[in-house]
Amino acid sequence: MTFDWSEYYKLSKELAGQTTGSSTEEARLRSAISRAYYAVFCTARNYWSVKENKPITRSGQEHGAVCDWFLSRSDHLSKDIGEHLDQLRRYRNKADYDDTFDRLHSDAKKALDRANQALHQLSKLK
Repeated sequence: MTFDWSEYYKLSKELAGQTTGSSTEEARLRSAISRAYYAVFCTARNYWSVKENKPITRSGQEHGAVCDWFLSRSDHLSKDIGEHLDQLRRYRNKADYDDTFDRLHSDAKKALDRANQALHQLSKLK
């Protein structure tokens, strides 16, 4: 079934405490995947910015650049972070752009698990 994108509006009202109705579970799961990705991406991006002395430009290219930087590092921990970030981005793109999302429940769980692992690993780098 095709996702009703207006469900995000209902969810945004819930999140802002202006609930008049309830969003669908699909909208909540898709949003959870997206937020999990951005939690890891922004944490990784900030680390990358400091280590590489690069300004944060908020360009679309930073998503790939940050992931590639972690994947190209020689240490196992950074490579793991890069792999998590790459997979999380795939989940996020599917959640944010695809009308249908097969395996949404299982992929949401996987995304949250990956985000937890990546955030834990990032905290070890600091």
